[in-house]
Amino acid sequence: MTKKPYAITICLLGLAVQIAVSASAAAQSTPAAEGQPPLMDRQKEVALALSACPPSVASQAAVYVLEKSGYVKVQESQNGFTAIVQHSSPTAQEPRCMDTEGTRTHLPRILKVAELRAQGKSRDEIQRFIADAFAKGVFQPPARPGIDYMLSTENLVPNAKGVVGPYPPHVMFYAPYLTNADLGVDRTNLGPDGNPIGPAFVAGEGTPHALIIVPLGAHTGPSHASGDTSQ
Repeated sequence: MTKKPYAITICLLGLAVQIAVSASAAAQSTPAAEGQPPLMDRQKEVALALSACPPSVASQAAVYVLEKSGYVKVQESQNGFTAIVQHSSPTAQEPRCMDTEGTRTHLPRILKVAELRAQGKSRDEIQRFIADAFAKGVFQPPARPGIDYMLSTENLVPNAKGVVGPYPPHVMFYAPYLTNADLGVDRTNLGPDGNPIGPAFVAGEGTPHALIIVPLGAHTGPSHASGDTSQ
C-alpha cells in the first residue's frame, strides 16, 4: 500500500512529460509563416506569370517562381521585362509583367516581401521594414514613366476594402506618390467592385510604389485598389 502514492507520482510525471513533448512537437510542426501563399506547380506558375505579358514580350521575359524561402529566377530576361506572380496578400494572385524600370524598382521589394514572409515576419513587421528601406534609399521609386502589364484573366487582387477577388486584364503605369485626388477620382466613392469609380484610379496612392490602374474590360468582381499597399 505504501508504494501506491509513489506509483501515482511516477504516472503523473510521465503524463506531464508526454504533454510537454506533444506541445513541443505541435509547436515545431506549426509553419513558421502562417501567411505564406500556397506553392504552385512550377510549370503552371511560369505559364501564369507569363500570361500577364503581351505575346511579343512574354517570349523573352525573365520569370520568377515562389519557393518556400522566397522567389527564385528560373528564366533570364532578353528584353528587360520580368514576369512574376505577386501575392500582395497571402490569398491574392497577381501575375505581373514589369518593364525595365519596374524590374529595377518594384521587383526588389516584391522579392523581399516574399523572403520576409518565409521567415515568419508579420504584416506589420514587413510594412515597417519596407518603409525603412525606402527611407534609407535601399528601395527606390521609379525614376521614369513605365508600364506594368497585368493581362492575365486569372487576377485575384484586393480592392480598396481589402477583399480579394477577380479583376479583368489591365495595365498599370508607375506613378510614385500620386493620389486619386490627382486624377480627379473620389477614393471614397466606390463602385460595386469596391474600387474608386472612374476609367482609371491609383493603387497604393501616396506611396513610392503607387500605380495608375487602367482596366481593359468590364468587371463585376470585388477587386483591385490595394495593388501593393499591403506590403
